[in-house]
Amino acid sequence: MGGTKRGARRLEEERVVTSSKTKKPTILIADDALMNRVMLKDMLGDGYDVIEVSDGEQAIAAVQRYGTAISLILLDIVMPRMDGFDVLAVLNKRGWIYEIPVIMVTSEESPVYVDRAFALGVTDFLTRPYNEAVVRQRVHNTLVLDAKHKMLTEAVSNEIYKREKNTNLLVGILSHIVEFRNGESGLHVLHVNTMTELLLNQVVSMTDKYNLSSEDIELITTASSLHDIGKIAIDDAVLNKPGRLTAEEFEHMKQHTVIGAQMLDELPYDRRNNPLIDRAYEICRWHHERFDGRGYPDGLKGDEIPISAQVVALADVYDALTSERVYKEAFSHEKSIDMILNGECGVFNPLLLECLEQASEGIRKLLSITSFGDRTGDGIRDAIDNTIGLDEGISLRKSQELLNFERMKYQFFAAKSNELQFEYLADTDMVTIDDWSEKGLNLPPAVQNPLENEWLNAVFGEGRLKSLCERMRATTPEAPVVEEDFTVEVEGEPRWFHIAARALWTEDDQPQFAGVFGKLADVHEHHQALKGLA
Repeated sequence: MGGTKRGARRLEEERVVTSSKTKKPTILIADDALMNRVMLKDMLGDGYDVIEVSDGEQAIAAVQRYGTAISLILLDIVMPRMDGFDVLAVLNKRGWIYEIPVIMVTSEESPVYVDRAFALGVTDFLTRPYNEAVVRQRVHNTLVLDAKHKMLTEAVSNEIYKREKNTNLLVGILSHIVEFRNGESGLHVLHVNTMTELLLNQVVSMTDKYNLSSEDIELITTASSLHDIGKIAIDDAVLNKPGRLTAEEFEHMKQHTVIGAQMLDELPYDRRNNPLIDRAYEICRWHHERFDGRGYPDGLKGDEIPISAQVVALADVYDALTSERVYKEAFSHEKSIDMILNGECGVFNPLLLECLEQASEGIRKLLSITSFGDRTGDGIRDAIDNTIGLDEGISLRKSQELLNFERMKYQFFAAKSNELQFEYLADTDMVTIDDWSEKGLNLPPAVQNPLENEWLNAVFGEGRLKSLCERMRATTPEAPVVEEDFTVEVEGEPRWFHIAARALWTEDDQPQFAGVFGKLADVHEHHQALKGLA
């Protein structure tokens, strides 16, 4: 009997097969009842590759093995070994729930079950007994929504990256103007910027006391470049004096903290509503405060000093020690670390001193930069990740908010434009059409395998749809747009339309065609007018 069970289990596990060689979406069905799995697989049809497992442990093993090659999970609640909620808990813990959508399949319709499942991240519910049309439509809808979400999230991430890159460029230019006036190479800004990011990540790896998100770290790192912006108003004779400053000169020099903060506070923006300006203000004003309250300009003590200013203060002192100045030779990395840890350069937060000591070797490697060309920004970030072992990610909440805004914008313009707007995703081989086109022109909302669809081929004309698809696939990431005028059969009569479509390409080393979005506009009257003129 035991051998029979083991044999059955082995046969069951052998049914978990990879589908990476095909382009069909792969669906994982996790249900302990063989009949339920057979019914669902038959209802889905030949448009999908199906992986079947009979309990929660096998489901987790399948996800762990195949990852995002699985497009969707149909997950039963009541299963042996691990039930559906246990599986969802693991998917949440490992972050897989954000990569692979889940539809719960169950006979339980209790609000308690439904609420718990949605709280754990399921996308939809299917209840037994199954209705084939409902099953197919909900699976289709979930896959399309997930594909759009991923594509739009990637687009949003790319746009955020571009904006951050431009912001960093402008901040870098401004800060290097200050460094140039200060008679330095400009590497001080780069060193402080790099070390700030490294130390902040080290803080996060050791404590949650300061509640620093990845977004906070990016903002503080960018803002650190402006820490000495107030020096632009300091007299050259004081700023570049080769010897020790007099008491009067030192008081003048100390004003750069207040001046920098004032410059930022007087910008035509409310800094309390602009996190970058607010962080830069903190850093400018308080990066010369000391943990024992003996700094300037306000004599703040301990954690009265924002963590942003504390970290930049430590990075500033370290780089001052290891850099040659008109009034001193450079100290070695080891000597500088010892001087800071021994309290020879002021009093710092003990936690930051521990972070400094832990990250000492990484700091030495990262800051052995002799020119701007020695290391790219991406290289520095990679080195920081390797030094501390942290993974950076975009803010899921912010991405979801931007996604919802984009969705509302798309729906608004689609409703107002009176044009047929469409999307095609290569991985699902499916065309989806906007709400207005569906309702106003009596078109189907989605068409799978469009090149094989008789209705579409009849509307577009024999061979035209295939020709258009070939033109889209022949585009490049550098020239992805196709436009042309052609006739379409509308109520049995040819009518002129203009198509404008943009191909989507992946950002791999060898870009792959990912899909198309575009619109069809009725230009029949324009063509008729041109014909009349002729």
